[in-house]
Amino acid sequence: MDRVRIGILGAGNIAPLNVAAYLAHPRCDVLAVCDNREEKAQAAATNWGVPKVYTDIDEMLADDDLDAIEILTPTMLHKEHVLAALSAGRHVSVQKPIANTVSDGMEMAAAALASGRTLRISECNFGYPPLVKAKQLVTQGAIGHPTMCRIKTVVGKTDTAFQNGLDPSGYTWRFNDQSPGGHLFDDMVHKYGTALWLFDQDITSVQAIVRQAPAFFEAPTAAIWEYERDSLLGMMEVTYAPNMNMRSSFYGADEFFEIQGTDGFIWVTRCTGEMLDLAPLIVYHPDGSTTEYPDIESRWDSGFNHSGTAFIDALLDGTPDPEMTPDMAIKTLQFCFAVYQASIERGPVDPRTITGSASPPWWPPDLSNYFNDMKEYGSR
Repeated sequence: MDRVRIGILGAGNIAPLNVAAYLAHPRCDVLAVCDNREEKAQAAATNWGVPKVYTDIDEMLADDDLDAIEILTPTMLHKEHVLAALSAGRHVSVQKPIANTVSDGMEMAAAALASGRTLRISECNFGYPPLVKAKQLVTQGAIGHPTMCRIKTVVGKTDTAFQNGLDPSGYTWRFNDQSPGGHLFDDMVHKYGTALWLFDQDITSVQAIVRQAPAFFEAPTAAIWEYERDSLLGMMEVTYAPNMNMRSSFYGADEFFEIQGTDGFIWVTRCTGEMLDLAPLIVYHPDGSTTEYPDIESRWDSGFNHSGTAFIDALLDGTPDPEMTPDMAIKTLQFCFAVYQASIERGPVDPRTITGSASPPWWPPDLSNYFNDMKEYGSR
């Protein structure tokens, strides 16, 4: 394959972040965009300089000029759209999470294997340079044997051009029974995947407490987990701070990653947000010295750019995509559901036993008093 000719299915809020790498790649041609909202499809095609516009997926998949499809539709449609694209002989990249149930993800993975086509799940964290460098340092033994992974996420308020430009209608399905969960399913899946990817270790047991917050937020949440290696553990905290202004160029959210080892530690001090006046990556070495990486590329959208580039390069080289495989996407989904299930059962859950899904007991949320609920939570 000399060039990759790709079609984009879905022109919603997240599409510009995912398409930018394809538009910039010297050996990729974005030939088509498809959305059942014709005005959205036309506007995206105009903005990206794309020659073909479709409003029906079957019509786009009948286009023999396309080698691959980027699927950016809501999660409950992933299975249908992925199976259709694979059946049409296309390579596929699909947004996270892979599906609404583990069994659906497994069916998609099996279909990809049978088709001989690539199926990768888009995960921007796997292309985010500070996290990529952190993984390299861990693999190289810079901090000895890793013993603890800590991931902190806080969601607050922000006033950015990016967030103000989002279409609210693109979020309605995230707040109802078309999704099995809220923020922990939609956003924390990035962190669940990262916890698996950083160490190439399966997770064998999860314990968690998940509380209800307004809208689709599930906070505060605290989780701990065990890896295959007994000397490695992980922990995660998720909080909602509606009165806290978030320094960000994108969403009003911020993450902090800490990897402690027997000889030192690594901090990744930012991801979506830009909260701390620290280098994006800091390493504390065995001799007590530190190395800071102040100039490492750290804008959140850089992860999307590197992830998209990796997909195209893998297709061009005829090699497996280095990003999230279906197997890892399924393990990520199992991890996500294990957090919900562990909170419900008040005990440890082996994520590998989950083949369906799990949801918080209050899901979907009651939005009838949305504004009062938000006000009350912010004034506690």
